[in-house]
Amino acid sequence: VVNVDLTEEGIEHVEDIVSAVFQYLNLLKKEGPQQWVFDECRDLSSMTFRFKDKERPQSYTCGLSEQLHYYPLEEVLCGGYLLSEFKPELIDMVLGHLIPQNIRIAVVGKALSEKVTCSEKWYGTCYKMEDIDPALLEQWQSVGLNDQLRLPMKNEFVPTCFDLYKDVQPVSSLPEMISETPLARVWYKQDDEFKLPKAVIYTELFSPLAYLDPHHTNLLHMFAQLFRDALTEYTYAAELAGLTYSLSNTKYGLTLTVKGYDDKQHVLLEKIMECMTSFTVDPKRFEILKDAYVRALRNFNADQPHQHVVYYTSLLLSEQGWSKEELLQATNEMTVENLEAFIPRFLSGLHIEMLIHGNMLKDAALALAGTIQEKLTTKSGTRPLVPSQLTRQREYQLRDGCSLVYLADNNVHRSSSVETYFQCGLQDTHQNMLLELLCQIFAEPAFDELRTKEQLGYIVWCGIRRANGTQGLRVIVQGDRHPEYLDSRIESFLHKMGENLEKLSEDDFLRHREALASRRLERPKKLSHLTANWWVEITSNQYHFDRDVCEVAHLKTLTKQNVVDFYKQCIASTANQRKKLSVQVVSTAPGGAGDPEVSRPPTTQPDDGLSRPPPLRETELIMDIPEFKQGLALYPLMKPYLPLSKTSKSKL
Repeated sequence: VVNVDLTEEGIEHVEDIVSAVFQYLNLLKKEGPQQWVFDECRDLSSMTFRFKDKERPQSYTCGLSEQLHYYPLEEVLCGGYLLSEFKPELIDMVLGHLIPQNIRIAVVGKALSEKVTCSEKWYGTCYKMEDIDPALLEQWQSVGLNDQLRLPMKNEFVPTCFDLYKDVQPVSSLPEMISETPLARVWYKQDDEFKLPKAVIYTELFSPLAYLDPHHTNLLHMFAQLFRDALTEYTYAAELAGLTYSLSNTKYGLTLTVKGYDDKQHVLLEKIMECMTSFTVDPKRFEILKDAYVRALRNFNADQPHQHVVYYTSLLLSEQGWSKEELLQATNEMTVENLEAFIPRFLSGLHIEMLIHGNMLKDAALALAGTIQEKLTTKSGTRPLVPSQLTRQREYQLRDGCSLVYLADNNVHRSSSVETYFQCGLQDTHQNMLLELLCQIFAEPAFDELRTKEQLGYIVWCGIRRANGTQGLRVIVQGDRHPEYLDSRIESFLHKMGENLEKLSEDDFLRHREALASRRLERPKKLSHLTANWWVEITSNQYHFDRDVCEVAHLKTLTKQNVVDFYKQCIASTANQRKKLSVQVVSTAPGGAGDPEVSRPPTTQPDDGLSRPPPLRETELIMDIPEFKQGLALYPLMKPYLPLSKTSKSKL
């Protein structure tokens, strides 16, 4: 199977693309099977098998059971990885079957919607089937070679050293700061747990320009997109050799991640920084990627309603957030010239935060951090930001006793959705554990009651929303009923759970507490997962690297009465400190709950046999998001857990 992603122009040239595929197949036949290609594939496969990350037992056993169909018992574990013998005649035989007469082509795209003639009976998918013109098959048979196509070069990223390094000094169990300058702060942890020749490097390039306004947000997004696009060919070889990177834009700047075998990480990182500090915009690729970005913004309505409620909740509560409409409108200002002017301005003033974790000595980690700083300062003239520029976003504080509703419509999907959110305040060890324990007790009954028994929808989720140092309980439901009804059923469920909480036996409470403790203390199966956990602590400016251990220790001191009191304080319908926000996305699509052709006003009356919701406060409808935010106070930022230097503290 050969998959090709198409642009809007590309879908008009399917025949030309198929021609290029056959031209490359002709090149493979002309050059014949290459021993060095087999050797490289063999070495990479053997390396992957030898240094495989641990997997979850369930997925691992399922995979092995499938392998039993294809390999003898003694090869089940390794058959999908190890290559034992170079058989050029077998490769030639397979190539001999890759001819136009054996081809089947599937073309998928919205541009083809007017050409379809049939409908698939199960999901109603529209399609069209037709025979390929014999003249076209003959044309592909004689396409010959293309001078622009060639065999790949030998892979420079194939690692040759798999030594496990051991520092002469005792290894700390948590990341430590090994360097701090006005420009950069570097955290480091040598791996002593997974014992693989791998490492993970996270780098945040923080800039106040990143989310200054919709225009700057769009420009940074385009920079990240074009950068990844420009390096695709170079980094493809690295990916084959088990070395990957990602570059993404956030509200705070760019996040660069490099992970995989440590042997050649410095080569890839140097290339990335070289490209970043000398980047030039390709006008053709700019227009193509800009078009894709604009289409993605316009297609926001096609996202699922439950994704919409999450988006609107964040938009309502975040200190600063640009709507899809604002970003779309700002794309009119996005030009090659504007982007070329923006990139050096973005790189001219930064704060760098790094985390290096894995099979790497401290000196090597410092050298990598030095490479990034040296490239930026010498080639882009990067200077450190002043402390007052290093601010993180805060969250708006809802008023005690409020019951707010925000309504939006969706004309694509028949389903509607609601997110009912109860803001519980700032995060701290005590509040974190109370909220997590409450969710531990509520989560399974929520699914059983709202999805299985009441059948409100396929998507039912009860959990925690954490953002910008704050947290709260949220329940998300997506289904065919009107969100107003869904919200009333959530209220009824929470009221019922409040009563059940009072009746919960001590043994059941202890089982829930132990289950939460076990889940929190379960060690990540992969090096990269552990690194990601620590990186969250760094990007939130908390640096609470042993959070799980500390919070579980506190969890074990909590009693059932603590949880009951927390529920009565923040969640119960009569709670004085209750802060409720209900975000409701109503379907106006044909047959949806808000379809104007369907004359049924929304109701909160329960279906037969269901409990009534408790008496609730009168709701306040949010009509204008900026105006709504202007009347609210902001929560303060949380202080870091680790005692950083005085200079560091002043930066937060």
